[in-house]
Amino acid sequence: MIRNYLKVALRNLWRHWGYSLLNIVGLTIGMTAFFLIFMYVRFELSYDSMHSKADRIYRIVADIKTPTETLNTNGPAWAVPPHLNGYFPEVEATCRVSGENSLLFRLGDKKFQESDIRFVDSTFFRMFDFPLLKGDRRTALNAPFSLVLSEGAAKKYFGNEDPMGKTILITGDAKPGLVTGVMKDIPENSQFKGDILISMNSITEVWNKGLNDQWGNYGPSGYVLLKPGTNAKLLQSKLPAFLKKMDGDEMQKMQMVPTLYLEKLREVYLYSTRDDSKTPKVYNVGTFAFVGLFILLIACINFINLTTARSADRAKEVGIRKVVGAGKGQLARQFIGESVIICLIAFMISIGLTAALIPSFNNLSEKEISSGIFSHPAYIGILFLVALLIGWIAGLYPAMILSSYNPVSILKGRFATGSRGSLLRKILVVTQFSISTALIIATIVVYNQLSFMRTQNLGFSMDQKMIVDTHGDSTAKAVFAQNIKSIPGVISTSMSGSVPGGGNPGAYSQVQNKKGDMQIANLDLYFVDFDFIPQYDMKMVAGRSFSRDFMSDTTQAMVVNEAAVKLFGYTNPNQIIGRKFDQWGRKGMVIGVVKDFHFHSLQEEIKPLSLRIEPDPSNIITIKVATQNLPNTISGIERKWKELIPNRPWDYTFLDDSFNRNYKSEDRFGKLFLNFSILAIFISCLGLMGLASYSTLQRTKEIGIRKVIGAKVSSIVILLSKDFVKLVLIAFVIAAPVAGFLMFNWLQRFAYRTTLYWWIFAVAGVMALLIAILTVSFQAIRAANVNPTQSLSTE
Repeated sequence: MIRNYLKVALRNLWRHWGYSLLNIVGLTIGMTAFFLIFMYVRFELSYDSMHSKADRIYRIVADIKTPTETLNTNGPAWAVPPHLNGYFPEVEATCRVSGENSLLFRLGDKKFQESDIRFVDSTFFRMFDFPLLKGDRRTALNAPFSLVLSEGAAKKYFGNEDPMGKTILITGDAKPGLVTGVMKDIPENSQFKGDILISMNSITEVWNKGLNDQWGNYGPSGYVLLKPGTNAKLLQSKLPAFLKKMDGDEMQKMQMVPTLYLEKLREVYLYSTRDDSKTPKVYNVGTFAFVGLFILLIACINFINLTTARSADRAKEVGIRKVVGAGKGQLARQFIGESVIICLIAFMISIGLTAALIPSFNNLSEKEISSGIFSHPAYIGILFLVALLIGWIAGLYPAMILSSYNPVSILKGRFATGSRGSLLRKILVVTQFSISTALIIATIVVYNQLSFMRTQNLGFSMDQKMIVDTHGDSTAKAVFAQNIKSIPGVISTSMSGSVPGGGNPGAYSQVQNKKGDMQIANLDLYFVDFDFIPQYDMKMVAGRSFSRDFMSDTTQAMVVNEAAVKLFGYTNPNQIIGRKFDQWGRKGMVIGVVKDFHFHSLQEEIKPLSLRIEPDPSNIITIKVATQNLPNTISGIERKWKELIPNRPWDYTFLDDSFNRNYKSEDRFGKLFLNFSILAIFISCLGLMGLASYSTLQRTKEIGIRKVIGAKVSSIVILLSKDFVKLVLIAFVIAAPVAGFLMFNWLQRFAYRTTLYWWIFAVAGVMALLIAILTVSFQAIRAANVNPTQSLSTE
């Protein structure tokens, strides 16, 4: 019996190969897209799942309340984690992780300016399960300047030699770092990044003694491992009393009151909004999960539509089978079996297609989501079950309907599908085009927002700005900045501690407010030189910029932005000029107000900012270069670098490139969304083309008669297309408000955002309509051009 079912199924597939191909192609694309998105979502949800104690590990974060604002930090004060250990018996261990932007490493004549490094406490490998290939997990990070290298870093520095016990010189001071361990490369789905781990006591016992007792200095990320059975919320409720006992007097004096919170390790990546992220990443992950389901749903709708539309063609076959004794259950199993066979064929093709596309998908998502499909056998099993389910659902309707008809009526030709099947197909077409139209609207909004962020006036000039970081090489940086001015193509230079789009410190500050009181605030701080403001074409709205005519500007002057003016209660920028400030040991007066500029991305509101002349921390040199003969200019700057700063490797970037990296995640989101939206629309077109082809076939004689009595090709095309066009218009009416609501909420994650213009919906509607008309017209024009004699002779 099964053999007979299989033979009949394959025969029908081959006989109607065009429809079978449409079904298989649509399902294959849908399953492949679903599988890729499924792997992406699973990967994002797997962050930090490799740690066996993850359910007991929490990140310590703080909200710091000042008289002016509340600061949301992603870590505690330096003193908090080491003092938690002895204070609370329910704490098993704590660990701090501090990242350095860049650090110089030297091995013989080789120099490396490393950025993927982390200073960590000795408890790091006790708390986290990163595999240590060489060394002792308990002692590897005990001594100052102990180094644990990743496999990649070990190979980079020592090749095939055993790195254990070898020495690498660290920073310009040439501190000897001893390699005490080699770990496996940290996987992509970890919030911890780093090729080199350095013992934390290198900082706390050598470079910055006393840091372990600093309660007002916030820098590292802090983690706490709780003992089994500990109630994290109960422990969190005890932390205010702990801080008050440890640092209550200083908190009162500084008027900065921190509140500590515990975030679950597994929830940090997806749910935390601490790391300058206005919206949790889980929203993007959820969006892609829905896109994957929608693509699969569209593919299923195509399959169900074509299957039900063609079910009437099988009526006589069903009648004969029932006459010769086939039962309702046998017929149902046959139709369901045929559907399952098509789905399994699509499943097998999609497995091969997914395997081929994984490298490209990794590049598109800019993460190694998967090394290969066969490394996830459980995922293949899930997709197999999905294929079976689709086949069962698609075959169920025709199986139930056809197997229930009276065979006598069928064989006498009185069989009709009725309005139920037609209504179902219309509902399904409206559903899939509603999804497709919504995806078109969403894609336009996403790219419109990305374009808005890139074309917005940032309040400074990014053009022709070459950035060179001297990484604190104070002996030669000023000489280098001065010497390169003579190189042809170099227009001007300036030195600063930060540049727009990069990181900058926050500073505990007191500034005289409108009432005359010294108001406490945490101001973002830029260390600059005299040339910084004019070189970036920033506009002064009150007072003056720094000037060499006033030597007191180097020690007693501050420039603030307009946001800072508002923070201290002034309604006019001129009102703050001459007011006193006290910041990090420097006292003086505000001499100018610079117009607000976006020193972070447009995802964040412009924060209050202060600028001061400070040569020592100003390690970044901005070089304005002419566009003509740019390669020669860069070569000349490089030669001067190697002459004056030979102990550091040469490297540079352009400001527009580095600033736009702030939008990396949005770019990735946009690319993924666009590609999968195109797939969804393409699958919808396949289904519409199949339905149009079948509808045209059913009306072949009608078309022939109309042509005989003089109907034009255009009128026939309109006749065959208008029903589908109506369905697409209904889909647009449904999709527009839903997509508008969802995208309005998506835009709220950006501090500066575009508008949901009416033309976005108009363009999406026109695109959906054109896609549908072109798809249907292709079949209609073919049918309308057939010789009417041939059309009228069909049976």
